[in-house]
Amino acid sequence: MKIPHPDSPGWIPVPPPSCTPTQRFWLLRPGALTAGLRQLGTMSLRVLAEYPQAALADEAHALRLERGTPVWVREVMMAIDGLDCVVARSLTPLRASRSTWQGMRRLRTRPLADMLYHDRSVRRSAFECRRLAPGVPFHATARGTWSHDGAPDGGLAANPGGQAPHDAGRILARRSVFWRHGQPLLVAEGFLPGFWDKAGTRCPP
Repeated sequence: MKIPHPDSPGWIPVPPPSCTPTQRFWLLRPGALTAGLRQLGTMSLRVLAEYPQAALADEAHALRLERGTPVWVREVMMAIDGLDCVVARSLTPLRASRSTWQGMRRLRTRPLADMLYHDRSVRRSAFECRRLAPGVPFHATARGTWSHDGAPDGGLAANPGGQAPHDAGRILARRSVFWRHGQPLLVAEGFLPGFWDKAGTRCPP
């Protein structure tokens, strides 16, 4: 088994041992995740934030960049039938966001899959998985989807699952890197606790 890099503790090439068969399926599901989500109900996507940032150690290692390299970040939430289910964080070198991966800046509310699965020059790495924990950049993204009163956007009505901030530590996540013309695009996706209620035991193709 691959030994986690010291800058990326906890990311491993297999789902955590405690995962159910359904959880393992979704963590390693190939292809566009949005296609699978649409089989569970009506999917919608909203952009949480887009901004430049200095690459943090955990993500710089995955991107094969020096820590502190300028990157462009896009964070989104995907909902099924109005229930927030998957939070995603994508980033690429800032220069690549203006060239090789410039389409990332023009997606708006369209999923990233629209620019990844119609180009034969794009290659995807193997998945890495983990349970989120403080210190992992993606943990802050997931935790930030809840307000301090325990509901996204300040209201439990918007989140029937009633997920509270401390649930962020229960989020199962996966990440992989897409490569195009030598330029990386890291995509991390976290399955919120409510997602598993929606998925049940279903493992659609």
